This record gives sequence, structure tokens and C-alpha cells, in this order.
Amino acid sequence: MDEERSPLRQLNEKPACHEPAEKSALSKLPVPSVKRPLPGKEQSAGQNNLRQPAKKRLLDQSDDKAPPNKRKMVSASVVGFKPRPPVMSQRPAVNPVYKTSAATVAGGPSRGAMKKPVAATSKPEAPSGVGAASRRPGWDLKGKMSDMQMKVSSYQEQVRNTKTQNRELREEAERARRELESLREEHSALLNKMSDVQSKVTSYQEQVQTISQENQGLRERGDRAQRELEGLTLEHSALLNKMSDVQSKVTSYQEQIQTIRQENQGLRERGDRAQRELEGLTLEHSALLNKMRAYEMENQELSSLKRTLEMDLSRERALSAQRLQEVRELTQSNAEQTDKLHQGEMERRALHNTLLELKGNIRVFCRVRPLLDGGQQQSSFEIQPQDKTIVLVKTEESHIGKEKELHKYPFKFDHVFPPQCSQQQVFSEISLLVQSALDGYNVCSFAYGQTGSGKTYTMEGPDVLAGEEMGMIPRAVQQIFQAACKLREQGWEYQFTASFLEIYNETIRDLLVSNKTPKKMDYEIKRASPTADIRVTNLKYIPVSSEEEVLVLIKLAKQNRSTARTQVNDVSSRSHSVFQLRIEGKNAARDVSCNSILSLVDLAGSERVQKSQSTGDRLKEMKSINASLTNLGLVFSALASKDGFVPYRNCKLTYLLQDCLGGNSKTLMFVNISPEIESFSESLNSLRFASKVNECVIGTATANRK
Repeated sequence: MDEERSPLRQLNEKPACHEPAEKSALSKLPVPSVKRPLPGKEQSAGQNNLRQPAKKRLLDQSDDKAPPNKRKMVSASVVGFKPRPPVMSQRPAVNPVYKTSAATVAGGPSRGAMKKPVAATSKPEAPSGVGAASRRPGWDLKGKMSDMQMKVSSYQEQVRNTKTQNRELREEAERARRELESLREEHSALLNKMSDVQSKVTSYQEQVQTISQENQGLRERGDRAQRELEGLTLEHSALLNKMSDVQSKVTSYQEQIQTIRQENQGLRERGDRAQRELEGLTLEHSALLNKMRAYEMENQELSSLKRTLEMDLSRERALSAQRLQEVRELTQSNAEQTDKLHQGEMERRALHNTLLELKGNIRVFCRVRPLLDGGQQQSSFEIQPQDKTIVLVKTEESHIGKEKELHKYPFKFDHVFPPQCSQQQVFSEISLLVQSALDGYNVCSFAYGQTGSGKTYTMEGPDVLAGEEMGMIPRAVQQIFQAACKLREQGWEYQFTASFLEIYNETIRDLLVSNKTPKKMDYEIKRASPTADIRVTNLKYIPVSSEEEVLVLIKLAKQNRSTARTQVNDVSSRSHSVFQLRIEGKNAARDVSCNSILSLVDLAGSERVQKSQSTGDRLKEMKSINASLTNLGLVFSALASKDGFVPYRNCKLTYLLQDCLGGNSKTLMFVNISPEIESFSESLNSLRFASKVNECVIGTATANRK
């Protein structure tokens, strides 16, 4: 119980001592006399002033006229009283309480040794006017009242400061009490841990003592074992010495036995070899005797055979001379046949060229696209494959608008393919033209028609370049390489160079260049000399040696070509694509060479603004496409009328195809039309343009041979 009365608790109990002092200070205040009336009662101010001295009345009047904050100062100056400065709150000095641990509490002094803390309080100073109050006259009740009020306010300020100090001391005591409780709990926990540690130390000491006793026993046993080991080691060394002596003797005996065995084995082998040699010599002797008899018989047969062979040799010599003469005759005949074969190939090429010339330098094929799934009603047209004629039929109103008249528009071309015609059937008609490229003639084939009429399908086919739907370009490449392989047996060697470009908005683009190429190249159409071929600067000309290499290039070009969606066609080609395969052939045995260019062109489709509703870039592309097709028509019109000037340079398409259109080439044109009723006017315009082209006579093509 004595320990619980700590200094912190004494601090908590101390603030109660201030209450009697506060009451005693209030009880000592002077109480005014009841007999003397105070200001503010029922008496008037005039009566009070009459009872006071004249000098006092004058001061009171001046006090009433003065401002409120200066009235007390005036009255104080009259009686010689100086106003006391405001009392500042003085906080009693308290010894600080520090946080201590459990060890500090346990090691600290006891309660009896501790000095009781006393809060340092400052003795309130008596107001400066108290001493002066005894000097105030008895009639100066107002001054005395002001002195008493100042004392009361001073005491009230001290009471408030004391309460504040008490409250802070209580809070500090509460915090110290909580810290003390936590320290006690920590102290008890440490004591518990210490008891556990002491018990563990005791058990560990017992275990150490037990282990020490066991170690002592083990040391004694180890000493005994060491002594026994030393004795056994000595015995073991003696036994090893004896064993080495015995082993050396055994080794010498084994070596002697091995030597004797080897000698016996050698003797046995020598006896066996001698026996086998004897048996062999016996057999050989008998065989030699048999051979001698056989040789004698064979000698007789050889003598007879020699005579026979001499007779046969004379006959073979005669036959050999006869066969040599026949070989000479066959060699001469083979050379003559080779010459005839070469002459036949030349005649075939000449006849082939004559046949194509009879068909016309510019041949025109018409192909009608099948009606697509979900398409509108098919327009009326009649196809007569025997007469190579197609007739468009349409019912139109008369000029006066009362009766409907049936109008027919017949067109005749070199061949007309109905919608059900396959790609192979179409290519079979142009295979002879492709063959002319290997004979040294420039060959050009291009597809013309409105957008969505099947031009790209005809020339290139679907995305997969294989099967029955392959277009004219992959089929022509396939035929070229197959024919070159057959002509290699006749001594012809060919070299091929491929290029693929497009003309987009009158700008040439290389379709064999990846779109990731950072540098943009400038392409120009130039002719090095009047007799040289037209080439495009900075264009990629890639050497190829097989059909597969060309198909890879065609696939790359299809990916790079400019296409877009329009109201007429979901995948509309927005440029003219030109594939060229340059062929150089040489027959070293005949000292003959030839070169040619196979050009396969897929023209962009013509379209109208009212139908395609193109805007922005599509409108700009449409204008460029229609302008280039118009210039192509002007070139054909100039060729048909045999004008002296042909406007090849009006656009890049006609300038690039100048050699193909100018006479030294065999040219084929596909005109593709759509079967829908809404495409009737475009189909009619395409057929009229194709008829003008079919009427052109550009002259006879010549082979490029040396």
C-alpha cells in the first residue's frame, strides 16, 4: 500500500488545497457599509453630488463627460492611485515526469526516500491601490469600490489559473498512471520470462553435467580401444610381411606354370600345323594330278577352239567394216534430220505467225461475266459462238413515248465467250499467241471493261494461283516455261526477267517493292535509243528461272495493288497493272538468238459518277482512270484512221504500251461486260469501243532475231 502512494498520486491529491485559500481570499474582501447609499439606488445623481465636497463634484462631472475608457484613470489620478497592470497567468513550476521502464521503477528510491513535490505558486501581490485605500477618505466610496473590484478580478484570474494548472496536473497524472500500469505489466512479463529462462538454464546445467560424465566414460573407452588398436596394428604388419613372402613365392610358381603351359601350347600348335600341312599337301598333290589330266584335255579343246575362233574372227572383221559404214551413213542421216527439224521449227513459227496475221494484228475477244449471287435481273443478250457474234437486246420507249420498241445492238468479234465458259477454254484461244513470245515476237494482252465486269478475274484469277480458276497471267507463264523446257532439247537456252507495276493517278508504282521501303523512288518511262525497248527507270527487273518464282512475284503484286470499295464493286481496282516478262533465247549450235516481251495488262474499270457516287479520293481516282481510257481510245482511233501522229504521250499507259500498240507486236484485247440490266449502257459503250479496236490495222509484226 505504501508503494501505491507515489509522487504522481500526491500530485493528484494536491489541487484540493487551493479551494480554502480561494474562499479565505474572498472572505477578506472589504464589505461596504449598508448605512451609506451606493450609486445607482433610488437617490438622484443631483442629491449625491450635493452631499459630496465641491472638488469631488467637479471631478465627478469631468468623469461623466470623459469617455468611458478614461473615467477610471481620472478618478485614480485624483486620489493619487496608480492603476495596477494586468496580472499575467503564472503557471506553477512542476517537476517534469519522465517515462521510465520497468527496470527504472524497480531500481528507483522507495516512497519514503522520495521528496514530496510541491507546486511552486506565486503569492498574489496586493493591488497597488490597497495601501492607498487606508489613505482614502471615508466619503470616497467610489474609489474604494473600484479597489475592491480590482482585487476581485485579480483573485478571479488567480482562481482560473489555478484551475487550469489543476486540470493539466490531473491530465499529466493520468498519463503517468497509465504509463506506470504498462510498466508494471511489462515488469511482470519480464519476471515470468526470467523465471522460464532460469528453469531452462537449470535443465541445461543438468544436461551438461550428464554429458560431461558420459564424455569421461567415452574417453576411458577410447583409451582402451587405442591401446588395443596399437597391438592389432603390430600383429597386422607382421602378418602382412608373412603374406608378402608367401605371395611372392606363389607368383614365381604361377609364372613357371604359365611358361610351361605356353611351351606346351606352342608344341601342340606346331604339331597341328604340321598335320594340316601334310593333309593339304596330300590333297594338293591329288588335285594337281587331276588338273594335269584336265589341262591336257582342255589343251586339246583349246586347239580346236583356236581354229574355230580364227575362222570367226575373219567373219567379225568383215561384219565390223560393214557396221562402221552403216554408222557413218546413220550419222549423216541424223545431221540431215536435225537440219530438217530446225527448218520445220522455223516453218512452224512462220506458219504460226502467218496464221495470227490472218486473224489480225489486234484481236478482240468478248467475255460475259456470270450473274453473281444476289444480283439483279439479267439483261437480254444473244450469243452466237459459231458466228462470233453477241447481240444486246433492250426494250425502249419510242420517241413520242407511247409505244415500246425492241432495239438490238449486234457486235462481231474474233471470239465470244458465254458466261458458262471456263478459264481453260478462254486460255486455249490465246495459247498460240503466247507461244509467239518464245518465237521472238512482242505479245500484249489486256482486259478492258467497266468496273466489276471480271477483268481482274480473267487476267489473274482468284487469290490462290492454282487449280482450274487460274487466270491468263499464271497460265501464260506456265506455258512459257513448259515450252522453253521442250525447246532446250533442240539446243535453245532461255533467260527470263519479270517486272510488275501499276499506274495509279498517272503515277507509276513498283508492285514488287515492299510498302515498308522508306525511300520513295521516282519512275520515268524512257527509251535509250530508237531501236531499244521502252524501260522504266528505278523499276525492279527480277531474273526468274521457274514458274514458281514468277507466281511468288504475282502474289506479292496482288497484295501491293491499290484497291478500294465503291458502290458498284466491293473490291475495285483503282489502277492499271502491267506485268511484263522479257524473254532472251539463244541457240549456240545454230548461232541464232531472239528476244521478246510478253505484256499482260489488267486495266482499271470505267465508271460513272451517277452510278458509283464516288467522292474524295475515289472521285480523283475515277477521273484519272477515265482520262487514261479516253486517251487509249484516241490512240486506237488514230491507228484506225492511219493518222500521221498518234498521241502515245498523252498518258503514261499508252506511252508504256507504245511498242505493243504501234505495230511491232501481236495484240489481244479482252472486252468484259456485266450481265445486269443496270449495266446495259456501260456494256454497250464497252462493246462499241471494242468494235473500233477490232477495225484497227496496225501492220505486220516482225520477230526480234539475230
